Amino acid sequence: MSGDLKLGLNLGYWQRGADDATEVVRTAERLGYDSVWTAEAYGSDAFTPLAWYGARTSRIKLGTSVVQISARTPVATAMTAMTLDHLTGGRLLLGVGASGPQVVEGWYGRPFPKPLARTREYVDIMRKVWRREEPVTSDGPHYPLPYPGGAGLGKPLKLITHPLRPEIPVYLGAEGPKNVALAAEIAHGWLPLFVFPEKIVSMYGEALNGAGPGFDIAAMVMVVITDDVRAALDGVKMMLTLYIGGMGAKSRNFHADIVGRMGFADAARKIQELYLAGRKDEAFHAIPDELADGISLVGPIGRIRERLQLWRDSPVTNLLVMGPRDEPDLRAIRDLVLG
Repeated sequence: MSGDLKLGLNLGYWQRGADDATEVVRTAERLGYDSVWTAEAYGSDAFTPLAWYGARTSRIKLGTSVVQISARTPVATAMTAMTLDHLTGGRLLLGVGASGPQVVEGWYGRPFPKPLARTREYVDIMRKVWRREEPVTSDGPHYPLPYPGGAGLGKPLKLITHPLRPEIPVYLGAEGPKNVALAAEIAHGWLPLFVFPEKIVSMYGEALNGAGPGFDIAAMVMVVITDDVRAALDGVKMMLTLYIGGMGAKSRNFHADIVGRMGFADAARKIQELYLAGRKDEAFHAIPDELADGISLVGPIGRIRERLQLWRDSPVTNLLVMGPRDEPDLRAIRDLVLG
């Protein structure tokens, strides 16, 4: 049980328009939030907004939730992370993830198979880059260095710049038990997208057994402060409709899988079938209120305070809130979480 929770703000990725959240980030820093996080899918990237916010703040940690490993080679991500960590005085928290086959193969044009092996190899190479102990080589099948073939002139190299920190904290975005076990084994923390706090131990307890001291479970949670609980739940359900129904192929949707493991397998199948058939409104109505309520914190302050105890009683150590942007809501959440 975590008891005390750290508090972060997850801004996600841009939607249709550009989203400069500088004032939101400054407000969060002033209020004592520990971190701010950005994401990427197939729109805005995760690093550039963090550099922008890092230049306008001085204390708040800067996290990627997550950088997609198929978007960049391991050394390219390591270089970018090292540069940003230097410029922001050692504030970077590097979250990486494998994404899914539709995005990896359809957008990045890279093969998706063996995501666990690719992630392990990726993280290992980044750490070799940062430590600068010797020229970087890798005999792994996914990111061999030097490249075998080609001109035949590749040579191992060592990072020119000395990193500010030779060990930048790495988090893994993971949903399946094997991925979570990998995070517990090799990473500083785990970034779960959907968390049902009462079920996290039954779903992932065995996978988390390998986690060392200080392992950070930084859970993303939608928070809506309102007297209209029905409207707030509907907002959560709109998000779930897209992720369960459309974020992945019918035969392979990791978000639908995790909802199934939460105990809503029949609902997940129905939601996906309706969504892919173009019946999105029916898919929305097929999402159980219990699911939407279980993974979020919505309603009046008193209701959120009561439900927050479920998160305190879980292994979650870091609450990354999604949704709030104005100072009164950010302050109210700060007061609830940090006391």
